[in-house]
Amino acid sequence: MDFKPILESSYREILRRYLKESSEAALYQGQMFSRKSIKQQVSPEEIISIHCKALKDLFPDISEDILASFDFLIEFMMNYGLAYQEYQSLRDKQFELKSEIEIAASIQETLLETPIPKIAEVDIGAISIPAKKINGDFYRFVEDEKSISIAIADVIGKGIPAALCMSMIKYAMDSLLNSKNEPNEVLSNLNKVVESNVDSSMFITMFYGIYDFITHTFTYAAAGHEQGFYYHASSQSFEDLITRGMVLGVEPNITYEQFEKKVYPGDIIVLLSDGVTESRMKNGFIERSVITDLIQTFMHLSAQDMVENIYRQIERLQNFEIRDDFTLIILKRI
Repeated sequence: MDFKPILESSYREILRRYLKESSEAALYQGQMFSRKSIKQQVSPEEIISIHCKALKDLFPDISEDILASFDFLIEFMMNYGLAYQEYQSLRDKQFELKSEIEIAASIQETLLETPIPKIAEVDIGAISIPAKKINGDFYRFVEDEKSISIAIADVIGKGIPAALCMSMIKYAMDSLLNSKNEPNEVLSNLNKVVESNVDSSMFITMFYGIYDFITHTFTYAAAGHEQGFYYHASSQSFEDLITRGMVLGVEPNITYEQFEKKVYPGDIIVLLSDGVTESRMKNGFIERSVITDLIQTFMHLSAQDMVENIYRQIERLQNFEIRDDFTLIILKRI
């Protein structure tokens, strides 16, 4: 059945009534007509054509210039309609992608969640804030009867691929930790896993250490990761934690150098990702001295309060625009 003559007749009567009365009732009839037209899949340009025909019927002496303007409007609406459909399609895809990223971020948070150890000998604080939905940083604690294993890693890459890579590293690392390997052995084994299973364009930096809270020694190794800090309570001074080693995933057979420090009461170990040291100020990257100044400023607080306050201060220094994933871990010997 051809609905066009019925639509034209209905529209003409609705338009006539509105032009005569200018009432809310006439406008409501127009709304109902619009809904029926949508159900009948009448395009916007067809509505304009129906409106033009109704004007001719209602006003036989209408100017030809006015009628010609509707021909222009029909052509305009045809192109506009196509562009609008394209826009809506892109918007729907963007919304779908956003939903998928939010789900991925939630799954990642659950998979990588690690409780912060609570022990009498060492006060520990940790914070990890993604620059976007997906976090390219990763940290993990594993506690046994005499030590705490600490890993902090950063995927050189962003988004969902980085999140998937982090999940793989997490489970690979868990299997290696059960074997009680030394930090340099853990990194060597993880390097083989990454080199064999991760795309060649993606690399991972990692710092891995073991804090023995019986002997109070900190043994660690690093794979291209950002140097942390060590605070000596006796001299009230800082030094960089020496790290040497290639990032994970470049070559399969790499050995990593291992270091050891004796930790005394009041000493502080600071581990971080490059999102901390590469925070951007007005004049370039943040100076490492600014970070050590902040550590000293909040040193009287608990380790968790320290990392949270340092993050807030650095966030403020960047005008609340965190451009890279931010991870900071502090261990204070009590």
